[in-house]
Amino acid sequence: MPVPILTTKLFIPPPRPKVVPRPRLIERLNEGLHRKMTLITAPAGYGKTTMLSEWIPQSERCVTWVSLDNGDNDPVRFWAYFIAALQKLDAEIGKDAFALLGTPVLSPIESILTVLLNEIAAFPDNFAVVLDDYHLIDAQASDASTAIDNGITFLLEHLPPQMHLVIASREDPNLPLARLRARDQLTEIRAADLRLTPREAGAFLNQVMGLNLSSEEVTSLESRTEGWIAGLQLAALSMRGREDVHAFIEAFGGDNQYIVDYLVEEVLRRQSKRVRSFLLQTSILNWLSGPLCDAVTDQEQGKGLLEELERGHLFVSPLDDKRHWFRYHHLFADLLRVHLMEEQPDRVPTLHRRASEWYEHNGLEIEAFRHAAAANDLDRAERLIEGDEMPLQFRGAGAPVRNWLESLPRSAMDARPSLWVTYASTLLFGGQHTAVEQKLQAAEKALQGPESDDRTRDLLGRIASMRATLAVIQHDAEAIIIQSRRALEYLHPDNRTVRTATTWTLGYAYQLRGDRAAASQAYSEVIAAGESFGESIYTTAATINLAQLHEADNALSAATRTYQRALQLAGDPPQQMASEAFLGLARIHYLRNELDAAEKYGQQCLRLTRQMESVDTSVSYALFLAQLRLAQGDATAALNALEGAEAFIHEHNFMFRMSDVIAARVLALLQQGRLEAAVQLADAHNLPPMSQARVHLARGDASTALALLEPLRGEMEAKGWARERLQVMALQAVAYHAQAEEEQAVQLLVEALAMAEPAGLIRIFIDEGPPMAELLREAAGRGAAPNYIRELLAAFGSFEGGAPATQLLSDPLTERELEVLGLLQTELNGPEIARELTVSLNTMRTHTKNIYSKLGVNNRRAAVLRAQELGLL
Repeated sequence: MPVPILTTKLFIPPPRPKVVPRPRLIERLNEGLHRKMTLITAPAGYGKTTMLSEWIPQSERCVTWVSLDNGDNDPVRFWAYFIAALQKLDAEIGKDAFALLGTPVLSPIESILTVLLNEIAAFPDNFAVVLDDYHLIDAQASDASTAIDNGITFLLEHLPPQMHLVIASREDPNLPLARLRARDQLTEIRAADLRLTPREAGAFLNQVMGLNLSSEEVTSLESRTEGWIAGLQLAALSMRGREDVHAFIEAFGGDNQYIVDYLVEEVLRRQSKRVRSFLLQTSILNWLSGPLCDAVTDQEQGKGLLEELERGHLFVSPLDDKRHWFRYHHLFADLLRVHLMEEQPDRVPTLHRRASEWYEHNGLEIEAFRHAAAANDLDRAERLIEGDEMPLQFRGAGAPVRNWLESLPRSAMDARPSLWVTYASTLLFGGQHTAVEQKLQAAEKALQGPESDDRTRDLLGRIASMRATLAVIQHDAEAIIIQSRRALEYLHPDNRTVRTATTWTLGYAYQLRGDRAAASQAYSEVIAAGESFGESIYTTAATINLAQLHEADNALSAATRTYQRALQLAGDPPQQMASEAFLGLARIHYLRNELDAAEKYGQQCLRLTRQMESVDTSVSYALFLAQLRLAQGDATAALNALEGAEAFIHEHNFMFRMSDVIAARVLALLQQGRLEAAVQLADAHNLPPMSQARVHLARGDASTALALLEPLRGEMEAKGWARERLQVMALQAVAYHAQAEEEQAVQLLVEALAMAEPAGLIRIFIDEGPPMAELLREAAGRGAAPNYIRELLAAFGSFEGGAPATQLLSDPLTERELEVLGLLQTELNGPEIARELTVSLNTMRTHTKNIYSKLGVNNRRAAVLRAQELGLL
């Protein structure tokens, strides 16, 4: 679901109608645009935002803006606003990256930023992005703020030349500033630069603030405030209407904090009761509009008072040209809140609750939640988190929700066990899987009501559903089934979202156990639920899983249609889980020997898989890639892919996938001609019967291979597993052929061909190598499936008569190299081959080296095996 955006945060503050011109600073800002970043740091009240709003109309680039606040200390929310600001320039910028932020399981930020940077690089114009009040990101030192700082660092390291970043902050951000300085990539404007000069101070006090001070009085004030604009403004407000201006200036002094405390007291004391009450009550708001202020104050004077405050320069700034939205100066707002808490502490929760109600009514649930949390209204906050369709933590508020839950005392959580469940859900879908079980146990311990109570039962169902999801990650079928059935027993009938999720986990368990009929039924129920009350992430997942079942049944056309439907559901750009749909289509094209198309879909899978850190799709892709590389004759690349998969398995504790990877490694070693290494690897692991049978065949022990394959075939037939049964039959035929039992071999092959032809399966036969080609010729001689066999033999690179076909190598062997190749399969040694060809030994070695290079092998045996696979021998 897309992250909601409050557009007022993207408004560029318009220049004030009366402002002191500061050409020296404007020039500095424009001069710095050729560097990567401009950093403006100074304490509150030095005019950072005012200077930027004055600069933007004079800038040499178009500028977009984000006003940051405390709630932006969350990577999803921060980058959502960053991209939204870019889209003020062009609605297409960041479209793909923004969609990735809205997925329930967040991609690594660097992956999202890579997509974003590519989109920025395609934008034709020069521009700048302003991040105002960046100190609010680092104010709460946390993993979230570190992640944002790291993201900005990554962005700066790869920044396209047409983009410039401007950061305004009260303190230096946690960015590599020293490195940027050393590379002349940073322009800095600091408090000393922002201080008003005596001339500028005079213009500000007399022309902007409407005073009539002498040059001596201006100099005195400028000296005592050290050019601090906020101090001068507060002093000017305090002097309005005074007759003893000179005495006031003489008494004026002290550090900034003293000045603030003193002058704010003066400013507030001089306001009418009506204005003072308005200022205090609305200080809880980050942004101010007439209707919002009316709701909070329970009055109907908001718009007029905001305009009055702006005219009086009372620390309120417009956020848009139409002056619908305003904000208080941060320094002023902070002090107003202090006064509010001192004078009316009991009223603060009511004010926040009113703000929450207004935001909810206007469709801004995240802001509504933040004010409900500030009001300590647990019931309201929890209701807002749950939402009508999608929980708030899935809509860009993961960090605020988690931070609020972390801040609550355990007693409050225990009093509302549902909060523990929400906490666990936030952690689960935030990728913090190891911390989930502890929260679920806390929820169970806190549940005091009888299990007959509907709410208690539903919470127990939600707990079980989350445990089922945790078990899915580890492919623990038994645990998934136990927890899913418990969830469906306890969940309320109206809790359709969680019931649908649980039906999916149950289907996944059935698929892991091989009960494909039960899995298909569960997935169909999930898809039907999506059609009746709204599609969800589980609708997409179930559609992908259903396609996998079609694929396993050799129903490749149905599988293709279903995978394509899943991609439609996954959206554009697709959700991360669409990687499994792309991978399924890659496998289908591979099975049909359409290797270019298979590689293309595999690459699309890889792009999405790189965005996910803790799912085993990476292993599935590596297995596919290894198979593809073997088909392309590159066993070394296949082994490299499998080595990476093993490392991933160990890193993420996905040991349940290790046997698949080891089996693929054995196959690659056999194709390389490294029989001894393959045997050693197979002996060290308890491999599936098919892999064991291949090793026995390679060792010349066909009888042992057949002893393994015969019961396996019976098992596959009993389970109705079409793909696996076909694979066993193909290998059985090769094993019978190796034992010279041609009648049984051909009979079994003919049966396999009848099963495979309707689906157009090619690679199942080709991957068995030259012995299968010989069997196909024998079957063709008996009149079996002539068109299909002709297609298979063409794919082998052979004519029906068995003569070498046009070579499938990108760099074909020469006639002389073919002669050398033919002798390499004999018992002749190197010198003997040279004498046979009447060439020197060095010439023969040169031919042999060229052959190895073209075939992608590194020894004589491997060259012969590869040549046989290609039909060259």
